[in-house]
Amino acid sequence: MATTFCKLLGTEYPIVAFSHCRDVVAAVSRAGGLGVLGAAKFTPDELETALTWIDNNLQGRPYGVDVLAPPADGEADNIDLEKLRQRIPAAHQDFVDQIASKYHVPPLSEGAVPTEFAGVIINRRDLEAHIEVALRHPIRLLVSGLGPFSTEVVERTHAMGALVGGMCGSPIHAKRHVDSGADVVIAQGTEAGGHTGEISTLVLVPQVVDAVAPIPVLAAGGIATGRQLAAVLALGAQGAWMGSAWLASEESDVDPQVIDKLLAAESNQTIRTRCMTGKTVRMLRTSFENEWESPDAPGTLAAPLQGLLVLPLLKRAFKNRILPLMGQAVGQAVGLIRQRRTSRAIVDEMMVELVDTIERVREELELTQ
Repeated sequence: MATTFCKLLGTEYPIVAFSHCRDVVAAVSRAGGLGVLGAAKFTPDELETALTWIDNNLQGRPYGVDVLAPPADGEADNIDLEKLRQRIPAAHQDFVDQIASKYHVPPLSEGAVPTEFAGVIINRRDLEAHIEVALRHPIRLLVSGLGPFSTEVVERTHAMGALVGGMCGSPIHAKRHVDSGADVVIAQGTEAGGHTGEISTLVLVPQVVDAVAPIPVLAAGGIATGRQLAAVLALGAQGAWMGSAWLASEESDVDPQVIDKLLAAESNQTIRTRCMTGKTVRMLRTSFENEWESPDAPGTLAAPLQGLLVLPLLKRAFKNRILPLMGQAVGQAVGLIRQRRTSRAIVDEMMVELVDTIERVREELELTQ
């Protein structure tokens, strides 16, 4: 069942696993898919450690890295973290403090100050450092999760024998990636977890396929089964880019109590909200998201200020086991995830269901002739 994308990347199956967990990335690549490590949560040193571990645990299997593309200008080069925090309005900080008090979240220890938190990248140098680290390793795919790469990054990536990918939420975004040299485009529908747009996967994928042909397209957003993989292949995609499907896997590093929430959740219990980062993020709905939808809530701040405002509180909530505030970025596919399985089992079951679905469709079509 190898597609053109599989042949380009050297994988057996058209399944890509996006994860911030190195164990999931390695497990999916070993199972015949392509694991892609999300770099945003790591410092450059942490990313180096994670990629070295993956190199040593893949037996030569292909894998990739997803980073955020640095902006074209140098505006963010010399941003001071403390000066940024001073731009947070007092009313917003008061609101977050009220949430902390309401849910009995312990404060920072006396004299402690918040540090930079995972997911809040404020400096272009950090983004460039992620790329530098990634290109020191034998990756097969470097993906931009936000905006096209520069020509220099594309050329360096190609020079080391890797392909370039770009996430998009519209045909216009897809064309920008291809014009910048991308070899693969990932069309992400609004069903997806994390930062996502407004067009559904079923509508978006064929538009992107037509817009960038013959560039291979991966479909993302709401995909967790072999039937859905068959559907996006029918739409012209070369495979599925999946994130939510691995959050409850045996290898996942998601907090066990959050995994219990995910396994119990329905698809309508996710919400697109700006309260996490200032950009629209699809999250599992928790009391935290509900607080930001209350009539007393202030408007969310632009990125990266919103993340700097709320992530220190959420880190303390996790540390102190404040369950109502403990959530996870996840897509609407959460309603399809009902048990913990190994990543290999997920891959194998998807491929079996893919073949069964194709056979069933073929039989249905033959019966109607």
